[in-house]
Amino acid sequence: MKDWQYNKILLLFIALGLLASLVIGFQRHAVEEQSRQVDLAIDYEGLLELAEREGLPPEQVLSEAREAGITSLAVYETTFKKLNANGKCTALSGSEILTAYHAGTLTDPLWRELVAQNKIVGTEAYVVGHDAGTFKEVREDLRRRLGETRVTVLQVGGEEVLAVKAHFESFLKMNIGMPTDEMRAVNEAGFYVLARPSNYEGCTEDDVRAVFSRLEGIRVSEIVYSGSEILGATKALKTTAEEMDKRGIGLGLIEATTQLQFYQQTGMQDLAKELGFGKVSRLYSIPKDEQPKLKIAQAVERWSNTDEERNIRIDLLRIYEKPAPELTLLETNMQYFRAVRDKLQQNGYTFGPAGSFGDYYPAAALRALVMLGVAAAGVLYLSLVIPALNARPKYQYIFFALCALVAAAPVLMGAGSKIRVVAALASANVFPALAVIWQLDRVRGLAASLKERISLPRLLVTGFLALLVTGALSFIGAAYLSGSLSDTEYFLEFNIFRGIKLTFVLPIVLVAIAFLQRFDIFDGSMDDCDGVLAQLRKILDMPVRIKTLCGLFLVLIAGIVFVARSGHSSGMPVSGLELQFRAFLEQALYARPRTKELLIGHPAFMLAAMAVLRKWPTMVFFALVLVATIGQGSMVETFAHMRTPVFMSLARGLGGLVLGGLVGAVCMMLLELWQAVLARAHSKTGGK
Repeated sequence: MKDWQYNKILLLFIALGLLASLVIGFQRHAVEEQSRQVDLAIDYEGLLELAEREGLPPEQVLSEAREAGITSLAVYETTFKKLNANGKCTALSGSEILTAYHAGTLTDPLWRELVAQNKIVGTEAYVVGHDAGTFKEVREDLRRRLGETRVTVLQVGGEEVLAVKAHFESFLKMNIGMPTDEMRAVNEAGFYVLARPSNYEGCTEDDVRAVFSRLEGIRVSEIVYSGSEILGATKALKTTAEEMDKRGIGLGLIEATTQLQFYQQTGMQDLAKELGFGKVSRLYSIPKDEQPKLKIAQAVERWSNTDEERNIRIDLLRIYEKPAPELTLLETNMQYFRAVRDKLQQNGYTFGPAGSFGDYYPAAALRALVMLGVAAAGVLYLSLVIPALNARPKYQYIFFALCALVAAAPVLMGAGSKIRVVAALASANVFPALAVIWQLDRVRGLAASLKERISLPRLLVTGFLALLVTGALSFIGAAYLSGSLSDTEYFLEFNIFRGIKLTFVLPIVLVAIAFLQRFDIFDGSMDDCDGVLAQLRKILDMPVRIKTLCGLFLVLIAGIVFVARSGHSSGMPVSGLELQFRAFLEQALYARPRTKELLIGHPAFMLAAMAVLRKWPTMVFFALVLVATIGQGSMVETFAHMRTPVFMSLARGLGGLVLGGLVGAVCMMLLELWQAVLARAHSKTGGK
């Protein structure tokens, strides 16, 4: 039996890289713990609408919302549709004025005089102000958005009237600047303003400064730009960053509907870079068409999971438009706000302007050690599947030196973004494979020395301890993956790990190669075999029956489903029963274990231990080992979701190990019971 050697020098470099990865991991955890402040926000207009629905003074509703935990109110740019409703300004179409004149219903002599002088044009819009401050802001913003030539000031008696060349229906919906009266009212009610300005067409530096001049003296929590462009895009973004930095205002970016990265706004990446990624926070809002389907308890759980798992720090709530049973609409919404606040408070969050990660980038020396460890792990794996390389340590050192130079040099030079992704991909695939391979080498020696049948209790303990040890070794890969990628840009998902789908398959391939180098899957020998290529040739030369093809087809379908269901946006539906099971685990545990670990990979590991210790056919052992590798790879791949706090990913993996081991133990006991029943039935029939 060939004794595969584990190169101690390579193991030393892996240990050094692990230490560096753990240092980065502890730094990351500290950064994540310092950013646990959430801005509980809701639209200002939403609360005003709630007051109207309930027939209550706005002041009462605002006061109750503040007491219920809301910290910021989102204020959007005003429109003439809103101004016509609140009476601060009125927009009229020229055609309306002319129609009234000819119908004899235009009684104001000054307006009649303007019509008589042909100063009223049917295709133009006319703006009359009833609040001096609002009218001034409207006049300034219209000139910026439309240009001086399209906005003319007419005198009607002692009042000014704006004549605007614009399509009237579009004019009513057009954004016309941040309303200072609303922002002051929000501050006076005890809230921060979550500002939602939009961009100007052909935006200039002067336009940007004009927007921020309206924020003078306003307590702003964050700015979350509205529309498809960031204010200042594309030529005045530097000015936008300067104005935000001068006022200490953070940037909020809206999470995409796929819950991956952001709703794309032109200029957002450039502004974040100019302002500093450490001043960016992620915003989420339950979709408008989805919230009515959720009970309050479900919505609260959604917010808890959202903030904990996806680094959301701006929770933009919506009002419920229908009351809960036996509650008024106001009571329903205030109960909702309080429940969200209380749940997040239980989870250790504080409330106020959104927390951010700061500019966290680990020291280059630490990252370089991580790169060296990944290179050592890659060479170690090759030495454990290539006999010629395993027997020649000198070649291992040469290969390691080359890989280490390629991996570490760019990082030390201040670059290396691409090599870090390669290192993360290698960590996610190689370390789970190494963990399983190490157990395979132990199994060979254990199986050779085993002379008598092992008892079930000992079998359960042996399998569970082996699972924990293998899981611990796989977690080394998780530490490496996190150490390779950890920085603010990955936490916020400006950068993401794109090798997730590959990590579902490649560890299985790597383990399969190692297995075929160690075991003869045809005659069950635990001794030297013909090697992977020879066994693959045997497999290819095997005659295939129709039932075998059907079985392989089912395996193929299972593999496609396995890969397709994984990731952020697979499009593969999940059954209602599984969704209920997931919801139960989310409520019962700090972090829900992944299904592929809990119900597939780890139980298969326990059964693989039973297979080798009960001397089942090697082909069965081989299949169980490959399925067990799914669980080990999944544990590491969990850490590729960098937006999820590292402590939660660790808790998710540990929970999966323990519970998956227990599920596997139950499967082992059921199998043992089934075999005992079959043996008893066989003995009663006399072996016939």
